[in-house]
Parts: sequence; C-alpha cells; structure tokens
Amino acid sequence: MTQPHPRLAVVVLCAAGIVVALMQTIIVPLIPSLPTLIHTSDNNSSWALTITLLVGAVGTPIAGRLGDMFGKRRVLVGNMLAVTLGSVVCAVSTSLIPFLIGRGLQGIGIGTIAVGISIMRDIVPPARLGSSVGTMSASLGVGGALGLPFSAIIAQHISWHALFWISAATALACALAILAYVPESPSIAGGRFDAVGALGLAAALTFILLPVSKGAAWGWTSPITVTGFVAFAVAAVLWWRYERRVANPLIDLDTLTSRPILLTNIASVATGFAFYAMQMAPIQILMAPEGAPAGLGMSMVLASLILMPTGLVMFGFSYVSAWLTRLRGARVSLATGGLVIGAGYIVFLVMLLGPWAIAWWWIIGSSSLVGAGLGIAYSAMPALIMQVVPVSQTGEANGVNALMRSVGTAAATAVVGMVLTASTVAVAGHHVPTVAAYTTTTVICVGVCLLAFVTAIAIPKRTALVIDEVA
Repeated sequence: MTQPHPRLAVVVLCAAGIVVALMQTIIVPLIPSLPTLIHTSDNNSSWALTITLLVGAVGTPIAGRLGDMFGKRRVLVGNMLAVTLGSVVCAVSTSLIPFLIGRGLQGIGIGTIAVGISIMRDIVPPARLGSSVGTMSASLGVGGALGLPFSAIIAQHISWHALFWISAATALACALAILAYVPESPSIAGGRFDAVGALGLAAALTFILLPVSKGAAWGWTSPITVTGFVAFAVAAVLWWRYERRVANPLIDLDTLTSRPILLTNIASVATGFAFYAMQMAPIQILMAPEGAPAGLGMSMVLASLILMPTGLVMFGFSYVSAWLTRLRGARVSLATGGLVIGAGYIVFLVMLLGPWAIAWWWIIGSSSLVGAGLGIAYSAMPALIMQVVPVSQTGEANGVNALMRSVGTAAATAVVGMVLTASTVAVAGHHVPTVAAYTTTTVICVGVCLLAFVTAIAIPKRTALVIDEVA
C-alpha cells in the first residue's frame, strides 16, 4: 500500500521556514533609524544583525542534534516559540540590551529549516521526498525575497513595533500548526546530550564569526580581531580533541569528515557566500543616488520589489532540482546550481563592464539566474547529506550543513563589505561604491561559484540514495 503524502505537514514546515527566514531580513529597513529607535550609537546598533547570525549559526547544529535525540517536532516547536518570544521582546523594547536579547531569541529559530528537512525524511514517502525537501530548502529564498518589501511597507506605513508584533503572531501560529499537523519523528535516538561539546562549539563559532563579521569595523589587524582568530584556533583544536574522545559526541566527526559530507559542506560555504553577496551588492546599486557611478536612485520598497523575483525563482527551481536529482543524481544538481549561479554573476559583470547604462532589468535578469541556481543547489544539498548518513544522524548532519551556509554568509558579509567600502566616491553627501568595487565583488563571486562546481563534481558517485531505501 502506498504511503500517503502528508501535504499539510509539508506546507506547515515550509511556512515555518519562511517565517524564520523573514527574521534575518525584516530589520534591514530599520538600520538607518535604529540608533534613534533604541537610543544607541550606530556601531552598537549593528549588533542587531550580528547577534541573530551568531545565535543562528551556533544554535542550528545543536538543534539538529537535539532533534535526533529527543524528537524533531519538539525542537521545531521550541524554535518557533523562541522566535515568538524574541519578537515580543523586540516589539516592547526601547533600548539596546533588551532589543539584542530579542534578536538573539529570533536567531534560535534559524535552525528550523535544517530540522524541518530532517523530519521530512521520517514522514514523507521516498517518491515525494526530493520535491518536499527542495521546497523546504527554498523557503529560505522566499523569506528573504518577501522580507525586505514586507518590513519596509509595515515600518513605513504602520510602525516598527508592529513589524515585530506581526512576526510574533506568525511564529506562534506556526508553532501551533506544527503541534496540530506535523507528526513526531518515529526515529528518536535518545542518549545523553553532549553539553560540553555544545559549549565548545558555541565558543569556537563565536570566536570566528565575530571577527569575520566585525573585522571591517574593528580593523583586521586590531588586537580584538587578532585575539578572536587566535581564540578560535585554540577553541577549535580543544573541541575537536574532546569530540574525538567522548562516547556520545555532539557531532560525529567521522561522518563530518567523510569525503561526500566534507565536499558538500565546502560547496555549502561557497553557495552561502554567493547567496548573501547577491543580497548586498544589487540593492546598493538600486538605492544609490542617480548621480553615482552605479546608482538608480530607488526607494527601499521599490528596490526590494525589483529583487523579489530572486527568492520566488529560487522557490520554483527547487522542483527543477528534485527532477534533476532523480534523473542524474544530487551531485549533478549541486554542480549545475553552481554553474547557474555563476552565469547570473557573469550577467551582472557584463552589465557593469559594457558600454550600456546600468539598468534595473539587467539586475532582475542577473538576480533571477542566481536565484535559479540557488534553488537547484540548496535543494540538492540535503539529498547529498541523506545519501550517506543514517536516519539517527539526519538532524545533526543537516544542522552542520546549514551551519556551513551561515559561515559562507558571514564570509560574504566581511569580504563584500570590505571590497565595497574600499573604493567609494562622494555623491550628494553619501559615500557610494565605485563600478570597480562592484566589478571586483562580482569576480570574487564567480570564483566562489567555480569552487562550488568543482567540489560538487568531486563528490563520489552513488548508484542509489539512502532516501530511496527508507520505508
């Protein structure tokens, strides 16, 4: 008898993924006025972005492991309740510290996508698993696409507090829907949670992500930045040695360092970099004054609407990825995604270097290609992970893979931010990047896409997926 497809459960999981993805972008329109809103300095207000990234990166692999041990649905509900509480705290905040606490709680929810993908392996029939996982992966793009215009319109026409109240309501609705419609995973490993390993991982990630994301502001050779990198090296070595010796480690390092997982995670860093770079560069061109070397003078809302197709195309091409994976294998899907992302950046480069004027339709074409490639690549990664890990480690492995994408995002924040601020011109009282800065950024992104393609091709071929052998 054919196992029924739990469509409503998949819809609920994807909705939860969109909500947590929104949490990463809803704050962007508030950035210029945030110091006034929470009565702090420009430098301190930037922590509102950093803390969400940091907590999400630390919490995602931990959430995956907890899901494997104690139940994925429980962890999903906990994630959504953390987003709800964090949104409420932000909504009532008028000062820096409580606002940062709220943003940190929102960051806990980022692990929802990785845990949601893992529970799909347990509840979705094998024949429909590829498309369901692809849709969940692409929910990140939909949330990113909707986040900017949604937050800009709400903040502009209602209030910034309303933005967080709405976030709290949607997150709570998702938590209740998960309880009502998502069954608990039948595979619960149990065991003792590796609290020391979790603390060690949190320390190592904090020591690396803080200097990477703040290095441009602090100075790459400043004592605090250098100390962060040194502390990361020490913490990483100690954590690695401990995880090798402990009986029930937070992360199975043998699985993590196996060739298929290692190469997939390298490709994940590259695609995470490409994903965030496309969010950083085009919007600056769209919003820069018309007198700038590369500027179209658009409002935040209009610029966000121009970029909205990126996430929607990403969502649509997740189904293309599922089809291609069934036809040619997940490694081919991942490699194809890297090539398509690279093609999008090449179109962006042609726009910058050609004799024609920079135009919004060039940006739509370029960003849509990048979105298509991301939809293909992001959907292929969980399939590659689930080829080689047992059901009892699905959450853990997907959590680490999501962490690698976060590392790529942090690297993009540092590298692209540094390049775009290294070469600027003054226009109407504002310093905006030059065409050369955008060109350098794009060339770097093309190189990153090539890395994703090469590592994907190097992943060993497999004749059958574990997801096709389950159930």
